[in-house]
Amino acid sequence: MPVRFDTKIAVLLRDDLEPWQRLNVTAFVVSGLGTASPEVIGEPYADADDTTYLPMFRQPVLVFQGTKETLTTAHGRALSRSLPRAVFTSDLFSTGNDRDNRAAVRAVGKDQLDLVGMAIYGPRNAVDKVLKGARMHA
Repeated sequence: MPVRFDTKIAVLLRDDLEPWQRLNVTAFVVSGLGTASPEVIGEPYADADDTTYLPMFRQPVLVFQGTKETLTTAHGRALSRSLPRAVFTSDLFSTGNDRDNRAAVRAVGKDQLDLVGMAIYGPRNAVDKVLKGARMHA
């Protein structure tokens, strides 16, 4: 019987990104969820030879896409619902380290962020409402 989770992990990407950017943004934004919401992380893995591997998310990550406006609206909805979230702005494509990344986000107010991606986590219905207008990534 399939497991149904009460929560959802979702990534929303701007639909005008290059393929390498989509992958890069997705990797970066999901990395923050496990630190803020440790319950999303499952148990470590091991193969038949007892070689151990790091734990991963315990549930699927759904990836969506939308326009710049869709991302801005979803960001506002996530903030209003106080959902755990991570953001990636267009400025981060030109930085090369965590310190500069944080400074680039810090330099801009929340309503002026040029968002290209975000990850959110929370109750299924709340995440669905945040993502209204976005479509599954093809």
